[in-house]
Amino acid sequence: MNTLSLINKVKYNKRFYKLYNKYGSKMINFMKLFLKADENLIVFASYGGRKYDDSPKAIYEALIADPRFDNCKLVWAFMHPDDYKLPRGKKVKIDTIAYYKLLLKARVWVTNSSMLRGLGFEGINTFELNTWHGSAIKKMGKDTAKSNRSFHKKGKRSKNYVMLAQGQYDVDLFSRAFNRPVDCFRVIGLPRNDELANVSKEAQIKAKEILGIPPSKKVILYAPTFREYDRDNGNNCVMKPPIDMDKWKQRLGKDFVFLLRAHYEVVKTMNIEEDDFVKNVSNYPNLNELMIASDMLISDYSSIFFDYSIQGKPMLSFAYDYDRYQQERGMYFDIREELKCKTLDNEDALLDEIINMNEAERTIISKNFRDKYIQEYGMAAHKSLGLIAEEMKIGQ
Repeated sequence: MNTLSLINKVKYNKRFYKLYNKYGSKMINFMKLFLKADENLIVFASYGGRKYDDSPKAIYEALIADPRFDNCKLVWAFMHPDDYKLPRGKKVKIDTIAYYKLLLKARVWVTNSSMLRGLGFEGINTFELNTWHGSAIKKMGKDTAKSNRSFHKKGKRSKNYVMLAQGQYDVDLFSRAFNRPVDCFRVIGLPRNDELANVSKEAQIKAKEILGIPPSKKVILYAPTFREYDRDNGNNCVMKPPIDMDKWKQRLGKDFVFLLRAHYEVVKTMNIEEDDFVKNVSNYPNLNELMIASDMLISDYSSIFFDYSIQGKPMLSFAYDYDRYQQERGMYFDIREELKCKTLDNEDALLDEIINMNEAERTIISKNFRDKYIQEYGMAAHKSLGLIAEEMKIGQ
């Protein structure tokens, strides 16, 4: 059994998870008795150690450029540490004894999901800054149905904890879904989205150039989310959108380039054949670069809609399985209504909309969506450093 299959077995099997949580938590809390806090240690992790990106990376890059934090010890936690090079600091392999020792000793955790790995413990004197990884369309945490495969897991919550939000919508939703007091939220935006606030035409052309796309071509970014209820024998998520790439290339290939950004849960099970029209950018390290390079977004129920709307560019919801997704996972609102896409439930209708799009109208729809759900963006990394510095009493 490979590592991913083992993780999935623990994550989605209640019996295995209960044993793991009970005995793993006891071991970590026993270890805590023999350690001392390190007041200068900051530990970072993104998506449970899968990546070096997102808001933790944006905070880290701002932090290493800020002389207030010159004396801090910085550590990134990864599943595969050898895959990454850091400009400053050390690396640790996640799910090891060394990883848990660092967490217990650290003064600050910076994460976009959870550091706890499904266990119940707190650091000795730890401040947790949780950026989360986007606003929500699909139901989260306690709001998900009991039948949902990603069942509610136990986990001891940090006493000294802050979670970032893009607007009041996030605060109201996440405080309920994650059982967090409203006063632990800070509406400052997501650090990863700062560079999306004022994107110039020159920046878009440069991003296309980096991707090897001619500036004359329009770029479609297709970034669907995963369906956790569709799995193979190895308990891996699988996904096959009803899209005929030959048809898309025939109708759009002259003027467009199609970027496919599959969710990390399904990327290994999707077989993508690339050519001059289709580019598989699922493992591309910089999502913001893809959003900046693109001229429009197509997704379904993903939080990427919130981030992308900051740019004010056209967005389309291709919700071909809306009724099933609503039944299996559940959503907080109908994204098709918000983006005026209720008729785009098959690829022919979607293709017609792309070809005949009124870009001015679509831009207004995107901006209205942004103004409804996002109140703060553009300075989140700077404000996050302020929160960390205040907690660590740096520069006072």
